[in-house]
Amino acid sequence: MRFTRSESSLLVKVLRNTVLVLFLIIFVSIVYNFRNNESATETALIAEAKASVEFRGVFIRDEQPVTYTGKGVLSYNVEDGGKVGSGSLIASVYADESQIDRNREIKKLEKELDILEKIQNPGTRESAQPSDLAASIEENYRSLMLSRDMNDKAALMNTMDTLLVQMSTYQIITNEVEDFSAQINDINMRLDQLKQEHVEPTEQKKSDRSAYFISYCDGYEDKLSSANLDTITADQLEEVEDKRTEDNTLVGKLVDGYCWYLAGVVDNSRKEYVIGSRVKLRLESSTEIYDVTIHDVRDDGDPSHSVIILSGTRFGSDIVQHRTENVELILGNFRGLRVPREAIRFVTLKDDNTEDSTDSEVPASTEASTPWKGVYIKKGEQPEFKKIDVIYEGSDYVLSEIHEEDTSYLQLYDDIMIEGVD
Repeated sequence: MRFTRSESSLLVKVLRNTVLVLFLIIFVSIVYNFRNNESATETALIAEAKASVEFRGVFIRDEQPVTYTGKGVLSYNVEDGGKVGSGSLIASVYADESQIDRNREIKKLEKELDILEKIQNPGTRESAQPSDLAASIEENYRSLMLSRDMNDKAALMNTMDTLLVQMSTYQIITNEVEDFSAQINDINMRLDQLKQEHVEPTEQKKSDRSAYFISYCDGYEDKLSSANLDTITADQLEEVEDKRTEDNTLVGKLVDGYCWYLAGVVDNSRKEYVIGSRVKLRLESSTEIYDVTIHDVRDDGDPSHSVIILSGTRFGSDIVQHRTENVELILGNFRGLRVPREAIRFVTLKDDNTEDSTDSEVPASTEASTPWKGVYIKKGEQPEFKKIDVIYEGSDYVLSEIHEEDTSYLQLYDDIMIEGVD
């Protein structure tokens, strides 16, 4: 059978188009499979996680109220959370606020006078060199920033005073200013005037023992103490309010001992909280992190509603400002390889480390082999099983310990296969 030239040309076109369509189908199939394979893997990268729980905490301390006549106004000599010794002055009582204001101004002026006299001291100026002072100013400035970031108020104030002396001395020795004699004379005149107007306090309250001081009471002083730690219940904790007693005869209270407690209600169904464990505590009202110990954990038959009691020894103003406070209990910080939970498989390995069986739900158990939790990774075009060592469990992922020397475990940058390996 012969084809005409036109028929031959048509047949060639049909064949050519057919080949092109086939090539197109093959290309699309390759791209599709490539993208599917890519989307079914996830690279093992290092991640960090924090195991913590938040709850409403109740502070428990051994406290005793301190009272006075109630006539006059109080001027405190110690800050909240500060330590007092036997015979230490806690507060002075004056007839009105004006004398308290005068005393504050006297202390402020005396501090300024002390700084100016240090600057005026001839020995300070004679031994100071501009280059040494500039280096010292720079160093103290860095210390000032560090104290600010660490929220160390005492160190912050001391560094500020030192900086003021150094910068003022630098001004004098570089002839920017002559001296501060005029300012010193003005301060001395003002101090003489204030001291002439000074009156003695009508009453003074002193500590009868060594203790810590808090400048308010809330009515729980005889109800929340170390004596009832073993009997306090979750219901009692939930009823405690953060309040302050309105009583004009109260100076505040003394806290006995060196230890305080914090109680709250947590879910201990997974037995995460172990008595004696050292953990960290963060208060909602503070940036400080406190080292505490799990003193006790107990429940009344319902582990999800367990009472946890923490103990700490570090006092300060932040730790005594409230009776109740929202807190975060930090059990630990973890760093490992991030593994999607859906990629985890259970594989039984023979003694020669070869696979025997795979189950994505329940680990196998035989005497002649070892069940391992792990994942499949993409090794070229073939899947390969890698063990994982879980150190932290999140909602949809886990962290695996990094075993750099053991290649049977998941390694950094391995391509974890999410699906297609069962």
